[in-house]
Formats: sequence, C-alpha cells, structure tokens
Amino acid sequence: MEVSASDRELIAVMRQYFAAKSELESMRIQLEAARQTAGKAIGVFYDPRQNAEHAADLQRSHRLRGEMASLMQRAEAWGRAASDADQHDRLEAEPELEEWQSFERRAEAFFGA
Repeated sequence: MEVSASDRELIAVMRQYFAAKSELESMRIQLEAARQTAGKAIGVFYDPRQNAEHAADLQRSHRLRGEMASLMQRAEAWGRAASDADQHDRLEAEPELEEWQSFERRAEAFFGA
C-alpha cells in the first residue's frame, strides 16, 4: 500500500501531537508533585507570576497545550479535506451506477429476466 504525501503529513502531525501530549503529561505529573510537596494552593502554584521557581515549566505547559490545539486543528482540516474528497468521488461514481442500472433494466427487458 502506497502512502500519499498528504497521509505522511498527517502522520507527522499526529506524531508531533502525541509527543507534545506525552511531554505535557510528564510535566503535569512533575508540577503536581512539586505543588503538593510545597503545600501551595492550585491557583497560586500554577500562576507563573506567583511561582517564579516553576514559571518556565508552567509557560512551557501552556505552549504545549497551544501546540496540541494547533496540531489537532491541522489534523481535523486534513480529515475534512479527505472526507470532502471521498464525498466528491462518490458523487462522481453515482452517474456510472445510474448508467449501469439503466443498462441492467434494458437487459432485463430484452432478455426477459
């Protein structure tokens, strides 16, 4: 089975998405452990302006979420384009089906099926 350039692009996008998701999950676990150790409230700990020690990680987690949203939008756009192409192909195939059905009706009438 040959993979098209479009399919390869989708695969690359989804790999990036899952890599970002994995990194974000790892970061979330580490940050939550640090928050619990520090005994800080969620609102205080996860505010980069109030938590200079973890500000870079908190900002990175926000960027990862944005990256994941952007990657998912690209994947959804690819999916919509593929769906539209499939629908277009089906619409083009319908006249052929109608022609075949017309042929079948004529054949049945002629041969008495």
